[in-house]
Parts: sequence; C-alpha cells; structure tokens
Amino acid sequence: MSDLNKNYYEKITFRDALRLAIHDSMQEDEKIIVMGEDVAAYGGAYGATKDLLKLFGPKRIIDTPISEAAIVGASMGAALTGLRPIAELMYVDFFGMSMDQIANQLAKVRYMFGGQINAPMILRAQGGTGRSAGAQHSQSLETWIMHTPGLYLSIPYTPNDAYHLLRAALKINNPTIFIEHKLLYNTSGVLDKNNPDQIFGKAQIRKKGKDLSIISYSRMVNFAEKAAEELAKQKIDVEVVDLRTLNPLDRETIIESVNKTKRALVLSESCYTAGVPSEITSIIFEHCYKNLLKPVIRYTAEDTPAPVAPNLEENYIPTIEKIVEYSKKLCK
Repeated sequence: MSDLNKNYYEKITFRDALRLAIHDSMQEDEKIIVMGEDVAAYGGAYGATKDLLKLFGPKRIIDTPISEAAIVGASMGAALTGLRPIAELMYVDFFGMSMDQIANQLAKVRYMFGGQINAPMILRAQGGTGRSAGAQHSQSLETWIMHTPGLYLSIPYTPNDAYHLLRAALKINNPTIFIEHKLLYNTSGVLDKNNPDQIFGKAQIRKKGKDLSIISYSRMVNFAEKAAEELAKQKIDVEVVDLRTLNPLDRETIIESVNKTKRALVLSESCYTAGVPSEITSIIFEHCYKNLLKPVIRYTAEDTPAPVAPNLEENYIPTIEKIVEYSKKLCK
C-alpha cells in the first residue's frame, strides 16, 4: 500500500491493516521491533511486514534463524530489557517447538517476579484451515493458549479490529498471542483509525437479533453472518457475537446476549472436546440456565487431524448449511 498516512480507508485488506498497525506503532514508539523468519526482505509468510525493512532498517526489522524456540526466547529477552517486540511464527502449528518459552517462561515471568518485571511482547501467528495445507499446517490451537494463565489472546475478524487490537496489545504490559486466520488476509473492509469500535477484551455484536445467539470468533464469524442472512429469510432473527479476544473473555456480553435470545449456538474451528466452545457453553449453563429454552449446541471442527483433500477439509470444519440446520433445530 502506498498511502500510509490516511486516517480512513474505505476498503483495506486484513493484511494491510496489520501492516499499517505495525507501521504506525513503530513510528510512535522506537522500542518496538519485529523479529521472525523472513519478516524483513521477504515481508513475512503472508506479507504483513512487507516493505517495513525499507522504512525502519535491519536493527528493528530482524530476520531470525529457522528456530521457533529462538524467536520466542530472544523476543522475550528483548521484552524483559525494555523493548516491545512483535515476534512472528509462520504457523500457529509451530507453537509446539516453542511451548516451553511460551508457557513456562513468557506466561509466568510477570507473576513469578511479583509484577516487578514485565514482558510486553506480541507473538503473531496464523492458523486455521482453507488452503489444504495438511494436518501440520491447518490447526486451530487457541485452546492451548486459553489453558495457559498469564497470556492474553486476540483473534480478530475484521481489518478494523486487526488494526486496533494489535495497536492496543502493543500498549499493554502483558504478553499477547495474536492469531490471524490464513483465509482472512485477503478479505477487505473499512478501517477508521480514529474509531476503534472496541475495547481490548470486549466482544462486538456484529448483528443484533432476538431468537438465537451465535457466538464465534475469527473466520467463523463470517459463516455466522452468512447463516444469519439465510435464516432471516425464514423469519429467524439471529444475534451474531464476535468475541475478538479469548483472554480476556467478555463473559458479560455472552451472558447478556443469551439471556435475551434464550438460545445459543457456539461456533469454532477448534476441536469439539475441551475446546473454546466447551468453555463458552459452560459459562452459558452456569449463568443462563434458567432462561434457556433449548440446550446449547456447540459446532466445531471434527476431533481428528485436519485432512489435506479440499473436499474433506471443507467438511471437516463447520459449514453454513449445517449452521442453518442447527439454528432451525434450536428455534423449533
């Protein structure tokens, strides 16, 4: 993108919104650096750091060896000494190679030192299905992070949220995991720099409704919106809740929405067993059970590794047709 100084973009890609957030933050704060495999000359695995090397130089846009443990460990070390690193791992699937640094060091250092030292860094990665990348490059591992106290977790859906949530995370003295769905990078939307339309940790009602709450995040919000359009033709008024951050998790908005509609469908690309929807369903049953007209339905990916064949992958995750079917079942 050529114009980096506008305050309002009628149409901007998710990828360019991320790049703009990094650019604007680095201009404001010289302590922000970017580290990762191919983030400099190549511009990152999905282009989110393209051309930033030309603008900020090799001391702030740093290519690293192909070692996830080294990327996260070095970034954490930089954060402990006063910098604000943005570390990039090519795939969320590679978190396993750096899980000691993420779960045993990064998540715990602030707690173990009684708040006397902070690790203000962001760890970016992309996840999810949609490119037939196979079982080792198509996972949704946000539950791993939710199970690790000490880490914030942001998982945006729109370009506007990608920009503002990343900017907000860079001002928080807490490590934040920032997961971007691989099929959102080319999607487009409005970006208003002066209107964040959110507070970090606050869900967004994408569509108001009275008959059913569909609660989701990331790419699945798009599926929920499309299903809501189809259901509207059948006189079913759906409320679509986009969680946006999973830690902090906006329990209040979930509870308020379900107490209003009295029905809930929780939607995610993560696994069914012990996944994100399990936690959300638990919250709903704990706080809304007196008002529920039907048991909550959670609709997720299958409890199997992701298949590589496109037709199998498409049916491995939730489909719009099935969302409509489950919604109609809830509203009978």
